[in-house]
Amino acid sequence: MRRKITVMLIITICFLLQSTLFQALSIASISPNLLIIVTSSFGFMRGKKEGLFIGFFCGILNDVFYGGTLGFYAMIYMYLGYFNGRFRKIFFPEDIKLPIILITASDVIYNLLVYFFQFLFRGRFAFPYYLVHIIVPELVYTILVTIFLYFILLKINQQLESAEKRSTGKVV
Repeated sequence: MRRKITVMLIITICFLLQSTLFQALSIASISPNLLIIVTSSFGFMRGKKEGLFIGFFCGILNDVFYGGTLGFYAMIYMYLGYFNGRFRKIFFPEDIKLPIILITASDVIYNLLVYFFQFLFRGRFAFPYYLVHIIVPELVYTILVTIFLYFILLKINQQLESAEKRSTGKVV
């Protein structure tokens, strides 16, 4: 129960930061995608199932507040969380290379899917413009924020895991 409350609090805080503070700090109207960082991080730290659920809640927040179609972003974030969860077996907390690579891949996949379904299907074929002005700047900004946010999420996850181990030891 403690983990669920903490994760929901993290998702809410990151969504609020992404929607308010980072919108004010946007560069050329581009801000980092904190929900991708949260979904990806908990995916490879906790596994496919938790990545999927966290992705769903992050995506539903995006759908409710910014999406035109309910479930579009939820589906994308769910798949990204599940995809990142597949790397749990090769995840080492002290190594930042895997998280950076996976968050980078997740952000690129997310933006390509948004372009494909939101723009290409509506006849907007300006992919080079979208790549240079949206995908790459958001990717760079997200990676810079990942360097700081990842370690915070890692510490929170480690504390939750140690609390779960202590409580499990007391029950037995």
